[in-house]
Amino acid sequence: SPLEIFHQQICECMACPLGQSRTRFVFGAGDPNADLMFIGEAPGADEDKQGEPCVGAAGQLLTKIIEAMQLTRDKVYICNILKCRPPNNRDPQATEIETCEPYLQKQIELIRPRIICTLGRVAAQVLLRTQTSMGKLRGTLHAYQGIPVIATYHPAALLRNAQWKRPTWEDMKWLRREYDGVEL
Repeated sequence: SPLEIFHQQICECMACPLGQSRTRFVFGAGDPNADLMFIGEAPGADEDKQGEPCVGAAGQLLTKIIEAMQLTRDKVYICNILKCRPPNNRDPQATEIETCEPYLQKQIELIRPRIICTLGRVAAQVLLRTQTSMGKLRGTLHAYQGIPVIATYHPAALLRNAQWKRPTWEDMKWLRREYDGVEL
């Protein structure tokens, strides 16, 4: 697929210092023709080890959320703003985002999702070009190059803050309605 060809073209990327420190390049996973795309900020330790996005405890929670939406991981597409893990899972730096974001833009172009869900503050702020807080970004339908975007918390944040699970589920029910009109 064009997506697979693109992956092969960029998987050896050394454009920023994260290329030196990564174990695996984490391109993304799922259906190359997905209508729904989840975008997080960057790979963590488990992702760096396995070369897959969202595979640790947070990834397992995301899988459960997707299944609760009556979808499966192989029917959606999951990726991150950055394709390499920042040291100690620190926030991506502006230069890293600048270097890596064109890869994400190309993925979005090739997949052509009908709707995007950003996971966490960083992904939402980067995609929507804003400094607005997560609390304010939630609950509004945004757009990225004409594609509707819903911002919600990152599953990793839900593991630390149980009180965000309910609002996140509300976001997912809304996402599912926007996606294809199904009421959960």
